[in-house]
Amino acid sequence: MDLLKVAFTSAASVVTLFLLTKLMGNKQLSQLSMFDYIIGISIGSIAAEFATELENPERSLIAMIIYAVIAFCVSIVTGKSAKARKIVNGKPLILFDKGKLYRENFRKARIDLSDFLTHCRNLGYFDLSQVQTAVFEYNGSISILPVEENRPIQPTDVNIKPVQQELLVNVILDGNINEPNLKHTGNNKVWLEKELHAQGFHSAKEIFLGTVNTTDNTLQLYARDVPNKSCDIFE
Repeated sequence: MDLLKVAFTSAASVVTLFLLTKLMGNKQLSQLSMFDYIIGISIGSIAAEFATELENPERSLIAMIIYAVIAFCVSIVTGKSAKARKIVNGKPLILFDKGKLYRENFRKARIDLSDFLTHCRNLGYFDLSQVQTAVFEYNGSISILPVEENRPIQPTDVNIKPVQQELLVNVILDGNINEPNLKHTGNNKVWLEKELHAQGFHSAKEIFLGTVNTTDNTLQLYARDVPNKSCDIFE
């Protein structure tokens, strides 16, 4: 009976965690603020206890709900008040600007020069002379504004007006046609079969992935039965 109860409470804790995470929002899945991190690990710890608590599992459940409600309320308050956001999340700090490193902001951010330079390299900047401004964000990431002459060229710089690309639509996944998606592109099975034959395929069963570019209504196909590469280029 104890094993069955553990199995039941474990399943219940997973469902509860899912529902509470939906309540708190997808921010729990992306870059976390310090408050989000604290709430996340606290709820995770309580969920683990909830799964194995046989005497009074409702106590852990109530605690999880309280943590989630607090996080939800804080998100509402910080969404409406700039002062509350600064208190809960902190504020961005300028670490580097116009050739100057700001040691006091490095201290406030709890980051040293080695970490800062690593972040810069990860973003593609190996030379600080290519950086105009570097900002330490409240979630721990670093944003960089490059020196104008080193930034990527934009189409407007050379008077080019590119056509706006739309999202690709998956119409075939692992040999199965997604009819709602196909209809969304404005096409039908007759059109799809015609395109398949034009590209040398007999049916959708031969396709691993098929996507439609709605900008020009073109179909891109990737075959299912492709010989596996024997050499791993990433070793």
